[in-house]
Amino acid sequence: MNSNVLIESFAEFARSKNIDRPTMMSILEDVFRTMIRKKYTTDENFDVILNVDKGDLEIWRNREIVDDDSEDIWDFDKIPLSEAQKIEPDFEIGESVAEEVKLEDFGRRAVLMARQTLIQRVKDLERDHLYQTYKDQVGEIIAGEVYQVWSREALILDKDENELVLPKSEQIPKDRYRKGDTVRAVVHRVEILNGTPKIILSRAAPAFLERLFEQEVPEIYDGLITIKNIVREPGERAKVAVESYDDRIDPVGACVGMKGSRIHAVVRELENENIDVINYTNNLELYIQRALSPAKIGSMKINEQTGRVSVFLKPDQVSLAIGRGGANIKLASRLVGMEIDVFREAGDYEEDIALDEFRDEIDAWVLDELKKIGLDTGRAVLAVSKEDLVRRTELEEESVEEVFRVIRQEFEDEEESETPSAGEAQ
Repeated sequence: MNSNVLIESFAEFARSKNIDRPTMMSILEDVFRTMIRKKYTTDENFDVILNVDKGDLEIWRNREIVDDDSEDIWDFDKIPLSEAQKIEPDFEIGESVAEEVKLEDFGRRAVLMARQTLIQRVKDLERDHLYQTYKDQVGEIIAGEVYQVWSREALILDKDENELVLPKSEQIPKDRYRKGDTVRAVVHRVEILNGTPKIILSRAAPAFLERLFEQEVPEIYDGLITIKNIVREPGERAKVAVESYDDRIDPVGACVGMKGSRIHAVVRELENENIDVINYTNNLELYIQRALSPAKIGSMKINEQTGRVSVFLKPDQVSLAIGRGGANIKLASRLVGMEIDVFREAGDYEEDIALDEFRDEIDAWVLDELKKIGLDTGRAVLAVSKEDLVRRTELEEESVEEVFRVIRQEFEDEEESETPSAGEAQ
């Protein structure tokens, strides 16, 4: 392989990878100088002249002529007079000799290795460029085309045909992709795997919803409204706390838009995810009330030391507060940063029994589990659903059912003892 073929093939490959000319020249010179060092130990007295456009390469070895008996004849930059005169008979001691070294002089194996090194250098440069490009775009939305879909992830190509990955865990559950589909997602993180950058995309991350709001709501993009917090159950429900820096702007109204025009665009992108936009406030009690929307709260007890909140609601509001599959209360807890426990309000006329009264029939550790979540009476336990107790405690479903049975039986016995018999009624 001559120098023209080597340089032209490399230049074409580099251009296809969008490598700029100065970088291309630097890589070529560096590879050729590496070849020189391997053959001649040093490249200090060599000139490498490249013309990428024409595919020309010239390598010149510069040495000073010394006497054949000189002690310097073994120096890398010296040449004996007798050897110099083989190049040009008129050379004299003290003159400089510039001797051209052909690529073929390095041997076929060295040339082939140089070609592989050039290609590898470009690939390394391409990988580094990809890493730096996407490292700076973490948290930003990009669009790509679905190239392949597997059970655990989808392969996405960006506009430069770089390969990006959208894992199943970062997709919205309702997402269904086919090859050729256009996908929008946020750059979630960039990893290095076996020396190769791996770009992970996400449609499930809160950052994706935040960027969508920025695109649809100019006031957020301009900084007049800020998003204080976002929590999501991707594809199901999300809660967004917003705050306005301008008293004239209603942050919730601005995010929703006239007749819901702005938020509808976001909801469509998120496969009809139900989005609650609420006003952020430093008033914790008011913030919790808003977070539990659409449920109406009767009263609450906040324990900032334990990070728990006991919320009391009318029976018809409990299901609204908990939400389908417990999504509403879970998101509200994450939004305010406290564990929220929901209880039904009991009427003043109802008699209650302290949990400690059940120690003969219910194990102490079970009672302790119930007390940990703020339940200290029988009616307080019965006011919570079985599913909610299983979620909030370490109790199994069978244990909860047994607790319910014992407590209900006790209240039934109490009611029977208070009901007068037929003889007494007469």
